[in-house]
Amino acid sequence: MTFEDFKNIYDSIPLVPGVYRFLDADGHILYVGKAKNLRSRLSNYFGDKKFIPYKSRVLTKNASSIEFTIVETEHDALLLENTLIKKFQPRYNVSLKDAKSYSYIVIKNERFPRVFFTRRVFKDGSTYFGPYTSKYRQMLILELLKKMFPLRSCSYQLSDENISKKKFKVCLEYHIKNCKGACEGFELHEDYMQKIDQIKNILKGNFQEVKAYLMNHISNFSERMEFEKAQEMLEKLEYFDDYQSKSTVVSATIKDVDVFTFRSDEKMAYVNFMKIINGALINTDTVEMEKNLDEEQEDLLVHAILRLRDTYNSIAPEVIVPFAVDLPDEMSVTVPQRGEKWKLLELSQKNLDYFISQKKRQEINNLQKVTPAERILSTLKGDLHMDAIPLHIECFDNSNIQGTNPVASCVVFKNAKPSKKDYRHFKIKTVEGPNDFASMKEIVYRRYKRLIDEGESLPQLIIIDGGKGQLSSAVESLEELQILNKVTVIGIAKKLEEIFFPLDSIPLYINKKSESLKLIQQCRNEAHRFAITFHRDQRSKSFLKTELTDIVGIGEKTSEKLLKQFGSVVQLQSKTLEEIEEVVGKVLAEKIVRYFEVKIG
Repeated sequence: MTFEDFKNIYDSIPLVPGVYRFLDADGHILYVGKAKNLRSRLSNYFGDKKFIPYKSRVLTKNASSIEFTIVETEHDALLLENTLIKKFQPRYNVSLKDAKSYSYIVIKNERFPRVFFTRRVFKDGSTYFGPYTSKYRQMLILELLKKMFPLRSCSYQLSDENISKKKFKVCLEYHIKNCKGACEGFELHEDYMQKIDQIKNILKGNFQEVKAYLMNHISNFSERMEFEKAQEMLEKLEYFDDYQSKSTVVSATIKDVDVFTFRSDEKMAYVNFMKIINGALINTDTVEMEKNLDEEQEDLLVHAILRLRDTYNSIAPEVIVPFAVDLPDEMSVTVPQRGEKWKLLELSQKNLDYFISQKKRQEINNLQKVTPAERILSTLKGDLHMDAIPLHIECFDNSNIQGTNPVASCVVFKNAKPSKKDYRHFKIKTVEGPNDFASMKEIVYRRYKRLIDEGESLPQLIIIDGGKGQLSSAVESLEELQILNKVTVIGIAKKLEEIFFPLDSIPLYINKKSESLKLIQQCRNEAHRFAITFHRDQRSKSFLKTELTDIVGIGEKTSEKLLKQFGSVVQLQSKTLEEIEEVVGKVLAEKIVRYFEVKIG
C-alpha cells in the first residue's frame, strides 16, 4: 500500500478510538492494532520514510488495504484487538512462542467424578485446573490427592453388565486398597462430593478451607471415640501441612494477585508470570514473544498479560507490573516501589533473569552443534528478514572499459560455499555503449528465463553488485518473468556496504563484523573477479582479431599458433618469409608479409 493509496482514504478515517487491520491482496489480515485516534495512528505508517521503522515499511509494502472498527473507549479497543489477534493470528502481530506441552488436572463431569491429568481440554462440562508447566509440581499434587482423598479412577462400574470377571476382580481389589466403592453404594454420594469440593479447594489454593475440613472431621471422630478414623484424618492433615510447606507461601497479607515482569532485546521480549492465591504461589510461567514490528514495551506487556490470564483462567482483581500499562477496568494495576508487593516483583524478575540466562546458554550450546554454514545462513536469513534459509545464492556483476567488450558474470553459492561448476558468464548482446543498468536487466532476464524454461530451481537469494540503479534494473526483469515474489533480491553498494531492497530507498546496514555481511561480500567479490577475468579474455581475443585476423585467410587458431611461436605481433613482423613459412605455409606467409609491408609502407 503506497502513500498515494493512503492519501485517497485519509479523510474517511475518523479521529476516534478503534481497531485497525492491514489486509493483503487476498483479504488475509496481516496486522491488527489499536489506537486512541485512528487517523493519527495510521498516518504514522505513511510519513517520512526516514522516521518509519524498517519492519513497518515491510508491512505497508505487503498490505493492499486497511479496515477499521470504531469503539467507545481505548479499553474497548484493547479487548477487541486481543480478540482479533487470538482469532486470526496475523503474521505481523507479536505472538507468544509456545513450544510447551501443557497439562491440566480435570475433575470429570460424572456422578462420581474421576480426577486425573490430561493434555486435552474438552467442553463436556468437566472442570479443568492449570495448565501446569512443572512436572515435579504435577507429581506432588497427584501424590497428595491420592493419599488424602482416594477416589474412583476406573471408567466402569461393578454393576456394568459387560464387565468381565477379570475386570471385576481388579476393581474389587482397587476398592479395598484405594477408593471405597461409591459407585456401588459403599460410600455416600454426599461424602464423595465433599472430597471433590476439597480437591477443588486445594487446586484453587484455598488451603484454609481444606484445613478446616480436616480439623472438623478429627474433632467429630474424636467425640464419637472413633480414634482410628481420627488418627487417619490427623495423618492426612500432617501430609497436607507437608505439601503446603513445599508450596511457596510468598505473602501472609497479600491474597489474590497476578505478578508480571518484562525484559526485551532487539528481536525478542520475555514475560514472567506468577499466579498467587491466598498468598501462595500456585502457578508460574515464562513466555517469549517474537517482535514482528517495533512494538512499544507497554503494548507487549499488555498482550502477554491478557493471553496469560486467559491461559491460566486467572480472575485475580489486582495485577502487579514493573511499569504502568492500560488494562481493562476490572483489573487494578499496581507498580510497587517498596514493601511486600515490590518483593513479589523482585522474585518474578529473578525468575525471568534466570530464564533468559539459561536460554542464552542453550543457544550457545546449539550454535556449537550446528555447522558454520548453517550458522551463517541462519544469521543471513534473520538479517535480511527472509522466510527461508538461503541455501542457494546467486550474485551478478558487470564489467566493461569505456563500453568495450561488455560482459557480465553470475556466480553461485550453495550452502555458503562457491559452486564453480554452476558459474556462468555472459556477453552483452542487446546493449551498445557503457550502460550498466541495461546490461544488468539483460543478463538477469536471460539467466532466469533459461532456468524457468529448463525447469531448474530458483535461488532463495539474488545479490546484485551495485546500488539502487542496478537493483531496479534487475527487479524489472524479475517482474517481467513473474518471479519477484518467489525470491529475495538485494543490491550491495561498494562504498558503505549498504544493502538495498526493491522499492525501498532506505538502505539496511549490517554490522561490519557480521558473518552474514562477510558472506554477501564474498559473493560480490567472487562475481567481480569472475567478470573481470572473462572481460580480460574477451579483450585479448579482440586484440588478436584486430591485428592478425584482419589478414585474409588468418583465423583465431592460426593467430594463436603464430603468437605462440613468435611471442608477439612485433616479433612476428621482424621475421623473414622463410621463418613464417615454416609455421603456416608459403601461401599464408606471403599474405602476412605483404600485410605488414603495406602497414609500414
